[in-house]
Amino acid sequence: MLKKLLSRSRTALAAAALSATMIGGAAAADIAVATDTAFVPFEFSKDGEYVGFDIDMIDELTKRIGITYELKPMDFNGIIPALQTGNIDMAIAGMTIKAEREKAIDFSHPYYNTSVLMMVRSETDDINAPEDMKGKIVAVKTGTTSVDIAKKFGAGEIKQFPNIDGAYLEVRSGNADVTLYDAPNILYYIKTAGGDAMKAVGPEMEAQTYGMAFPAGSELREKFNIALLEIIEDGTYAKIYKKWFGKDPS
Repeated sequence: MLKKLLSRSRTALAAAALSATMIGGAAAADIAVATDTAFVPFEFSKDGEYVGFDIDMIDELTKRIGITYELKPMDFNGIIPALQTGNIDMAIAGMTIKAEREKAIDFSHPYYNTSVLMMVRSETDDINAPEDMKGKIVAVKTGTTSVDIAKKFGAGEIKQFPNIDGAYLEVRSGNADVTLYDAPNILYYIKTAGGDAMKAVGPEMEAQTYGMAFPAGSELREKFNIALLEIIEDGTYAKIYKKWFGKDPS
């Protein structure tokens, strides 16, 4: 997807940049950027500061555009309403681009490709495929793609939590059978906190892409699209990606 976007002509980029310059008055002011700071390794608190892949991305993109921003941590489920009411100017929060969401807000070009993965206790041996969720207790984060997947595969009970940490704890404590969430976060949890107690199972599901979110019709969207293409083209994106995921982007 990203390679296709880069195939756009430099002429088109130049025209878009000119258009962005013409509306520069609106973008020159500081902006409020929402994020859900409990989504490692994309955004999380460490030593009193917010860090992560998304934080490095918004730092670099706003610098390219020439604006400053204020980070507005909030519950993931409140981000779209905040965009709709104008309480924030944009969001970068590992938000999946979905047709349903695009009815209410605008998305940037995709900036990350991902999928959903299941996680169970290490001793669990009867959940190895999505179909094995049928009749089981599934813990998920409210408002995410995982809710739809759990319904699709016939979960017996779906326990929803405002933060994914709550869903993980529910499985680890034995009060739920399985959780599912974005693969990078699942794998990071197993590596850093899950230890020998948790394991990932089954195939990666529901290939999806993340996008930055904007109020419908926002003039900022095109500015960030141009800046995103620039950092992909000059290698800055790859450096940020490798810093957080330990490999080059595909």
